[in-house]
Amino acid sequence: MRILLFDPFQGAAGDMIIGALLSLGADKKSVEKAMSSVVAKPDFTIVKKCGISALKVQTNADKTHRNLDQVLEIVEKAAASKDVIDMSKRVFERIAKGETAVHGVLKHFHEVGADDAIADVLGACTAFLSLKTDAVYIKPVNLGDGFVKTEHGRMPVPAPATVEILIESGLKTFSENNPKYGELCTPTGAALLSEFYQKNQLQPAGKILSVGYGAGTKDLEDIPNVLRAAIIESDNQYKDYVEILETNVDDITGEVLAYTMQRVMEEGARDISSIPVTMKKGRNGFLIRVICSPDDSDKFVRILSEELGTLGIRHMQAVHRSILKRTFETVKLSINGESYNINVKIGWIENKPANLKTEFEDARSCAQKTGLPIREITLMAEDIARKKVNKREVTK
Repeated sequence: MRILLFDPFQGAAGDMIIGALLSLGADKKSVEKAMSSVVAKPDFTIVKKCGISALKVQTNADKTHRNLDQVLEIVEKAAASKDVIDMSKRVFERIAKGETAVHGVLKHFHEVGADDAIADVLGACTAFLSLKTDAVYIKPVNLGDGFVKTEHGRMPVPAPATVEILIESGLKTFSENNPKYGELCTPTGAALLSEFYQKNQLQPAGKILSVGYGAGTKDLEDIPNVLRAAIIESDNQYKDYVEILETNVDDITGEVLAYTMQRVMEEGARDISSIPVTMKKGRNGFLIRVICSPDDSDKFVRILSEELGTLGIRHMQAVHRSILKRTFETVKLSINGESYNINVKIGWIENKPANLKTEFEDARSCAQKTGLPIREITLMAEDIARKKVNKREVTK
């Protein structure tokens, strides 16, 4: 598992994030293309910050006030992939939500509606997605200290809009007790890190594959004004962390419960179960248990509340789950002159196949078309897959 680690010990801004990710090996050509499509061609230069070589990004854009719709229209037309455009739009929606909470009706962005911010967001999202890491971990963000000059005058650091963005994200922060640093985390930097954040609560452990530094604008005498990022190859390649949600219900029908369980699985839960229980005052009820990714827990809390009317849901966070290495073997069944491709999932222990299981939807489709019992289909597919794997082992 490759983990992207951000270490914003001196804050974060859009240009710093791009510089750090490019230093890690992000696709420079795609980043330059995306940024150039909304402003002039950016400049990338290596600078020294207290002896550390860092990549400085300059967008070469003018300052222009725009509202959210105008910004999103520009983003939509950028020379970037759909995933980059969608992520960039979410970043600006985070910023808009933060500014609206502070200023009320948002006629235009106050600090980040200029083309340089649009270029920074597009460039950062392009770089982030091009690295194709499996997880993200973000250390506490340094917000700075003192005051920052804004359109509304001098504001205390962090700026009010930045605070609102960080509240929504759940990111951990700290502040340097040194007014000369001023603002270290900008609204754009906060919104980008918030979008990248995956609520990983455990410090990644493993081998550092690469490290990069993105340069900030300020030059400080006693500390390098850079954002550090690293890619770590986790030693826990086949370990996983899940969140378990539980609630008790005693006033729903079987039909509602079945529908809720189906909806939860369709929305991407790892598993859901209903367990008959005896509740207080001797009432019969069900213990509903959902296993999901920590990133998705809020979504499933909402679904359970909407469908079951429950008023309280228990969270068991960051539960460690050991999982086997898994691969898929596609086998071909020939039945009544027709061929059917069936996927079989194989679990491995120390490079030996431990168990095999036919993918249910493949087996069901084959059973419906052939008229054979689904159990017979699964046994045939698993038998062929086992022979293929064993033959491969003998050949080795």
